[in-house]
Amino acid sequence: MNEAALQAGHASSTGPVVNAMTCDVEDYFQVSAFAPFIARDSWPARECRVEANMDRILALFADNGVKATFFTLGWIAERYPNVVRAIVAQGHELASHGYSHLRASDQGRAEFARDIRRSKALLEDIGGAQVVGYRAPSFSIGADNLWALDELLGAGYRYSSSIYPIRHDHYGMPHAPRFAFHPTGPDGLLEVPITTVRLMQRNLPAGGGGYFRLLPYTLSRWMMERVNRIDRQAAIFYFHPWEIDPGQPRPQGLSPKARFRHYINIDRMEQRIRQLTRDFAWDRMDRIFLDKQ
Repeated sequence: MNEAALQAGHASSTGPVVNAMTCDVEDYFQVSAFAPFIARDSWPARECRVEANMDRILALFADNGVKATFFTLGWIAERYPNVVRAIVAQGHELASHGYSHLRASDQGRAEFARDIRRSKALLEDIGGAQVVGYRAPSFSIGADNLWALDELLGAGYRYSSSIYPIRHDHYGMPHAPRFAFHPTGPDGLLEVPITTVRLMQRNLPAGGGGYFRLLPYTLSRWMMERVNRIDRQAAIFYFHPWEIDPGQPRPQGLSPKARFRHYINIDRMEQRIRQLTRDFAWDRMDRIFLDKQ
């Protein structure tokens, strides 16, 4: 493992830890859990709420002095370019979430390469800023497709946040390192996993998503504080614009599991995010992990 990677995001023994705030910019009908129930070709006809939700998120961050990284779908950027321009204009990092929210594990190597290059070029053209970060939909890079990291490096990306070191029915690489590392060697791409805590010989999710909505806020805060205090590492938190939108349309025919995962405590999420911005120090992924290498 590369020494620089071990130090990326690592705080001094006395100084405060600055954490990474991230948002995956996609809409409610694009989530992977809905894929069996919502046809991809129906997307253009569905009510898209990402613009209004992003306005609220950007205002919330501005109110609390937070700079963040926005992993943005090319599909969204193409239709709502002002969202991309607002991200850049307000001093946040613009990063890629791929073009059409296809899992990396469901794509062949050539298809994946086309997707990441297309999204990078599109975002850079609209935003007028270099895109160096990538997050795979559903954290879909793992032991079976590490070649994706080589493709990202070849396409001009400098880091990924696509490997989640937990056990999950949809994703996960539980034996991966918990903190920033180079999976394919010291000359390869930097991988920055979503935050976990190590308890009872298991990695437990501590960096956002549905777990953050399901668990009591005080528990989530304790886990992130533990990573800062005990591990002396930056926490990486993530969420989606649709998670602050309890008024979003509710598609018919969802399975009980998909419905529970998507809607649990969605009415509390915006206030929890607001509290999170006050309880911790935050910055962009690139400034925390790349500027220190």
